[in-house]
Amino acid sequence: METSEILKKVRKIEIKTRGLSNNIFAGQYHSAFKGRGMAFSEVREYQFGDDVRDIDWNVTARFHRPYVKVFEEERELTVMLLIDVSGSLEFGTQRQMKRDLVAEIAATLAFSAIQNNDKIGVIFFSDRIEKYVPPKKGRKHILYIIREMLDFHPESRKTDVNLAVEFLTGVMKRHCTAFLLSDFYTKNDFEQALTICNRKHDVVAIQVYDERAKLLPDVGLMKVRDAETGHEMYIDTSSKKLRRAHTQFWLNRQNELKNVFNKSNVDHVSIATNDDYVKQLMLLFQMRG
Repeated sequence: METSEILKKVRKIEIKTRGLSNNIFAGQYHSAFKGRGMAFSEVREYQFGDDVRDIDWNVTARFHRPYVKVFEEERELTVMLLIDVSGSLEFGTQRQMKRDLVAEIAATLAFSAIQNNDKIGVIFFSDRIEKYVPPKKGRKHILYIIREMLDFHPESRKTDVNLAVEFLTGVMKRHCTAFLLSDFYTKNDFEQALTICNRKHDVVAIQVYDERAKLLPDVGLMKVRDAETGHEMYIDTSSKKLRRAHTQFWLNRQNELKNVFNKSNVDHVSIATNDDYVKQLMLLFQMRG
């Protein structure tokens, strides 16, 4: 993609997604992902009903009557975007490709983050860590991230979600909110890594998919190619049995994914390339708010 074309696309995404974050997500995002940390603020005299665990024994001893510590919620967050850049994202039969949808969702979340004065960073991954952008604040930083998302050329076309999650656990020392954006066509089991990561951080999984992964059209003989391995083959879509098996495979896979997220205690949402992603994100925010 030429530089002028990329800049045009960045601008277009900025206008659309910044508008969404300003108008729709500002309050929703804040209540759904507000800082989980508590910062010590001051002490005051004990009142009936206060938690005895909050008593400051040093101050209590000095003044011979009970004092409690008052905590304030830390409002500022560090937000990490874990973005799948593998070959399978370069697919779309509806309104757009999966990677374009990922870029829009990620940009919307990024602009919501700076509304809240949060830091934001990115991990681009395939079956390796392709690039790590440490968390920073500001519009300039976000525009750099969006530009990278639109014009990123990964070294590998395969996927390893497990590796990305383990990297996040290792690289982020302080608590963060992490959005994992992928189609989850991954070669390794990642339940354990996700469970460990979600104990330390607040992880949210956003699955993007294309309708054709769920339903095959009846168009006769069709050549299909695996975007990650390059393997090609012909399938006969006029076969009802084949179309049924295709849908069943999708449903089984979705159930497995759902189980992984539930066992890991990770909130998740699935968004199709022809879905209104704004509506889906709002539902996710409301569920958490």
